[in-house]
Amino acid sequence: MSDYPFTFTIPMPSAVPSGESNHIQRRLSAMKGQFLDQQAYDQMLAVEDTLVYEVYEIPRPHQAGELLSGISIVHPGKVGNEYFMTKGHFHQVLDTAEVYYCLKGEGYMVMEDPEGNAQVAPLAPGVVLYVPPRWGHRSVCTGRQQDLVTFYVYPGNAGHDYGTIETQGFRKLVVEGAHGVEIVDNPRWKR
Repeated sequence: MSDYPFTFTIPMPSAVPSGESNHIQRRLSAMKGQFLDQQAYDQMLAVEDTLVYEVYEIPRPHQAGELLSGISIVHPGKVGNEYFMTKGHFHQVLDTAEVYYCLKGEGYMVMEDPEGNAQVAPLAPGVVLYVPPRWGHRSVCTGRQQDLVTFYVYPGNAGHDYGTIETQGFRKLVVEGAHGVEIVDNPRWKR
């Protein structure tokens, strides 16, 4: 890790950053309790521990003044009728924001604040999304054949709070309905 300016590339179509990065893989087994249809989840997991998403973090110190960045790749797929997604998180330092730039694919960012206000924003190549402080967020891939690939940047001291989302999920779900992608209320969400 350098204390000097540095560059890296994000070569397409792989979108795997050049140089040093921390590669995180989240398989279906790491997503227990995240999908609404637990029976479909259990059936899928019994067949294969499918790779749901990957993150490539550019290494920097996790401290104030630094910017952490990387690539998130959510693969296409569904559990029941719910599209593959990231675990989603709030920041431990709640008053920190995050920026996403969509490089490839299609999907949505599901967001909500601690008071339960919810927003769902579409993602497509060229879209830049600003997630304000206090908003938890999760990426969802709605493409049938193509990964959802985003570049992200957030403050080095932000941290991640996955536990809040693990207990009840987000207020909104992204599912395949009778006429395509639908945004629906999560029946297990409680204020």
